Amino acid sequence: MDRFAATQRLYCRRPAAAVARWETPFQRSRLHRPVTDPYDVLRRDPALAPLVDEHGPIPLEPHPEPFERLVTSIVNQQLSGASAAAIHGRLTGRFELTPSALLAADEAALREVGLSASKVDYLRSAAEAFDSGRLDPARFESMPDEAVVEALTEVRGVGVWTAKMFLIFVLAREDVFPVEDLGIRRGMQALFGDEVDRDWMVERAVDWAPYRSYASRYLWRAVD
Repeated sequence: MDRFAATQRLYCRRPAAAVARWETPFQRSRLHRPVTDPYDVLRRDPALAPLVDEHGPIPLEPHPEPFERLVTSIVNQQLSGASAAAIHGRLTGRFELTPSALLAADEAALREVGLSASKVDYLRSAAEAFDSGRLDPARFESMPDEAVVEALTEVRGVGVWTAKMFLIFVLAREDVFPVEDLGIRRGMQALFGDEVDRDWMVERAVDWAPYRSYASRYLWRAVD
């Protein structure tokens, strides 16, 4: 079993008590609703509708520079938004965000912008994978989400969270739910209260399929 499948299987298990506590008529009827416009689907959930109305349509579009966006996700790992933005700003101020440029960059110079030794290693690992063609975004277009995650997580320093960010913000895949993300958890707490765990979050997000990427963007807005 690949790592992505194992992770999803772990997250999808939940105690029966959690089902009884949280299940709603909207959730019970989800199998019978037609799939239409993503914003119309999300507005059908009374919990999410106010966010959709407040922020309006949030488009999901492919990123023109896949490697650059992967670099951003790696920089953002386990950092606050402000810290990640500061480091990313210094990185882009000194280096071109291309595989060849980062492979040629001096390690000490990369450390000077605020990157840890492990992040420098991760960025170079990603750069080598792109430079060698081992990761080719053109091939991702025909691959299912799970296969893309499996390919990306073969790169040192790229975990499931980073791979899901790539699916959403590079490939514009519509039905990705990054339950690992702290902002998503906080967004769920803002909507549903403090008693949320990953099992319940995954189950509740089924209501938003096949547009969970869109729902995730509204959850982030809820705590921005």
